[in-house]
Amino acid sequence: MRHKNQGRKFDRNTSSRRAMFRNLAANLILHERIETTDAKAKELRRVADRLITKAKRLGEVAYTPNDKLSEKDRARRMATERQLSGYLTRFGTRIEKGGEAKTVDLVEKVLVELSKRFATRPGGYTRIVKFGPRRGDNAPMSMIELLAASADEGDAKPAKKKAKKEKAAAAAG
Repeated sequence: MRHKNQGRKFDRNTSSRRAMFRNLAANLILHERIETTDAKAKELRRVADRLITKAKRLGEVAYTPNDKLSEKDRARRMATERQLSGYLTRFGTRIEKGGEAKTVDLVEKVLVELSKRFATRPGGYTRIVKFGPRRGDNAPMSMIELLAASADEGDAKPAKKKAKKEKAAAAAG
């Protein structure tokens, strides 16, 4: 029985599993969309959501320029920055469309960009889309991605309902 044993082991020791999730989280933040197995995506969701929530709890302090912050807020931001950089690698390199490499500060991206993007969202910052089996070993594959914006902006269903109502009103009157 696995009472109170949370998380998958992936047949790895603790340090290898931690390194795997650090790399997956860094790549998810860098590219905002990665392809991996279903099980890894489901576990990565827990890790990524915790990192973003940690930055989001700062509020506006996370994305306010450092020179405009009070000493207390600067210290809070620095503490959160150190917690994030204790888990994430500081810099990631992404290849742009033209073929040139771009270095991105991952901790700064979580604090400034992602905490601002998800400021009004209460949680659930990632989406998992299942693909199907991998060709080589038949492992179930999926894509995990960061959502575009807050809960009310990213939802397409109300827009469809509104368009349906307008269409019905135009037909009736």
